[in-house]
Amino acid sequence: MDTVAQTFAPPPRIGMVGGGFMARTHTRAARAAGAQLRVIATSSAAGSRRAAAELGYEAAANGEDLFDHDLDVVHVCTPNSTHAEHSLRALDAGSNIICEKPLATDASAAAAIRDRAKSLGLGGTVPFVYRYHPMVREARARIRRGDAGTLLTVDASYLQDWLLSAEDENWRVDASSGGPSRAFADIGSHLVDLIEFITGEHIMSVVATTRTVHPRRGGAEVTTEDTVAMTVELSGGGIGSILISQLAPGRKNRLVIEVGGSKESLRFAQEQPEQLWVGRRVGSQLLDRDPDALSPDAARLCTVPPGHPQGYQDAFNAFIADSYAVFAGEVREGVPALDDGVRAALVTEAVLKSAAERSWVEVEAR
Repeated sequence: MDTVAQTFAPPPRIGMVGGGFMARTHTRAARAAGAQLRVIATSSAAGSRRAAAELGYEAAANGEDLFDHDLDVVHVCTPNSTHAEHSLRALDAGSNIICEKPLATDASAAAAIRDRAKSLGLGGTVPFVYRYHPMVREARARIRRGDAGTLLTVDASYLQDWLLSAEDENWRVDASSGGPSRAFADIGSHLVDLIEFITGEHIMSVVATTRTVHPRRGGAEVTTEDTVAMTVELSGGGIGSILISQLAPGRKNRLVIEVGGSKESLRFAQEQPEQLWVGRRVGSQLLDRDPDALSPDAARLCTVPPGHPQGYQDAFNAFIADSYAVFAGEVREGVPALDDGVRAALVTEAVLKSAAERSWVEVEAR
């Protein structure tokens, strides 16, 4: 059985665009997968030199210089508004891409990236990394086996508090950098991906409302949303509710999804990723991460023995290793590809349209 610890020969030569938190997270995962860390570029030459010294790359002379290197993979970890530009530039240079979500700030640009990659015979993935918690894979396997029965409901939320105050600032607040959606595109997209990944169904239509609680931050007007509440209809007939907030006091990264079927319910909480709650009318249980008791796809992602907790970086490491494997021509289960990035952008646009029109909106297929 393939494992996420598998290495590749020769190891991929990678470049990194961006030098912030996500670039550091990607780099740790790339190093764990055995990649050759070649070159990094940030928005300034001085920033590139600092990031190179911190993370172990060569510093690019400028942003364009990075794409002149012979790279197997380019990781795009820059502000959202630049994702399309950097991704297309990397693809045109002959590199596969791993682009942070959102893949682009609108669905047309996201689809253009996907289509360019396809036309060039190159690959791309998007870090919907919560797919890589073993207990998420276990929930998916149980639904695919029919254990849960017919899907009836989904109850999902993603709550954070890092933008609670009007004094809290970040580049994502500015629509010119982060895009027209902030809370939903940033964290709600993870819920959309998990709902569709776990259930195997699509969100067909949405009715949503958004709120911008702080109209100004740091003296500047805010045009992106702080909170989102929505109801969704799924392709199999189920319905669901989703709540997103970056202003929930005390909630640091509370991603929770509960899927209710006609036979059993399944609940995964990202802050307790070692367990999956299996609800039944009689005999509910709390299932611990133990590869001997899990489906093969979930067991594959168990990199340490039971009782030794796995978390976010482990999930990220597995995603990067699988991405490299796919780029090398291997087959791996459940890798979030460019189609999934386009899908998230389409749902985001439906959410914004619904909130603006105060009506039900069908999610476009593209």
